[in-house]
Amino acid sequence: MQKAILVGTLLGDGFLQKTGVRNARLRLEHGHAQKEYLLWKATHFPKLFQGKATYLERVHPISKKIYKYWRQQSSTTPELGRWRTLFYPDGKKHIPETLSEILTDPLSLAVWYMDDGYFDARSKNSYFYLGRVTEHEAEIAKAAIKKNFGISGTVYDKKKKGYTLFFPVQATVALRDCIHSFVLPLFDYKFAE
Repeated sequence: MQKAILVGTLLGDGFLQKTGVRNARLRLEHGHAQKEYLLWKATHFPKLFQGKATYLERVHPISKKIYKYWRQQSSTTPELGRWRTLFYPDGKKHIPETLSEILTDPLSLAVWYMDDGYFDARSKNSYFYLGRVTEHEAEIAKAAIKKNFGISGTVYDKKKKGYTLFFPVQATVALRDCIHSFVLPLFDYKFAE
């Protein structure tokens, strides 16, 4: 279960911070309204997350809007360092070539969706926001989801916003059927009917 949550988190909002030659720590950050989700993640790693979550505010430099969020950082370990080597080979986050070998558990897909998924209630389509990955990496993600879960998506280039994986209505139904039992009630809106 820990590996599944970690894989979904690393594909989503998680960040692995290098803390030495071989070690790293996992940083979790979620919006103020998602504190429950952050704590849910941390409780599945009791040896890593021993401290308390910290409430933070940050002012956007252009809009001046105040962002309120929660952060929790793990202890430093060599195992997280190995995961960092896989996801951050050059210091920037990437989707690994071997994704189809590690994205095999529906729980991983659910965590990734809770982090970066979006449901358009009007069109009944869903998306995974991939951010600033390459088109090749987006295709790796698409292929891994198709291979391991039988769900077909399409890669879209959102230009300044990066790539997304788009799932039309039928694929969204398949995605919901695959992961809904893992999605926390806090995120029910991501599959609203």
